Amino acid sequence: MDRPLLSLRSALVLLLALLTGVTTSGLTAVSGEGAARSLLAGLAATGLAVPFFNRLIAAEDNAPRPPASVGAASVERESNG
Repeated sequence: MDRPLLSLRSALVLLLALLTGVTTSGLTAVSGEGAARSLLAGLAATGLAVPFFNRLIAAEDNAPRPPASVGAASVERESNG
């Protein structure tokens, strides 16, 4: 029981999706729609936001990185000047 229930990334994705849904629901309610339509709009936005934020946050991890030796060699050349 030492590990958390959700990873930090999962918690962030769900939090952003929840904030998106609440904002959509609030804006829909303010625009004059009924409570049921506001709730449905918020749930739909939450459902669509989960895969969006999941992809957005995971995109940086899949980016190609140069080998460590290439970066180290350029740093050595700059410092030797």
